[in-house]
Amino acid sequence: MDDNNDLFANLGKQPQPARAAARPADPLVQAAKRPAPRDASESYSAADIEVLEGLEPVRRRPGMYIGGTDDQAMHHLFAEVIDNSMDEAVAGHATFIDVELSADGYLSVTDNGRGIPVDPHPKFKKPALELIMTTLHSGGKFDSKV
Repeated sequence: MDDNNDLFANLGKQPQPARAAARPADPLVQAAKRPAPRDASESYSAADIEVLEGLEPVRRRPGMYIGGTDDQAMHHLFAEVIDNSMDEAVAGHATFIDVELSADGYLSVTDNGRGIPVDPHPKFKKPALELIMTTLHSGGKFDSKV
């Protein structure tokens, strides 16, 4: 694989000849290199299990949700916002999409689609906009109704 770690970077390229297999390492040498196990007196119990609620998992480990915290991750976030507008247009609910990227890095995406509902959700009694923006795995596209 190339140094860029792109899984698909080598598609269409000629395969490289296989390298000669490395000699198996001496098991005693390998065992000597392993770190010693931790002290058995260190406990690990249910009290050590942490449950992250709300948006805390995203704050603690953004890479799990957006692939990192670098420029590529920012690109991914921009693409998600633009994709939402494109979904509306493809479904026939929008006829234009305007995308602006300012010199200071702000992205603005405007369309004439349906937008995000603001009425109270029947089950959670909060505005749908609040649920969508603050609750993981909430949205209107989990089935084909919307």
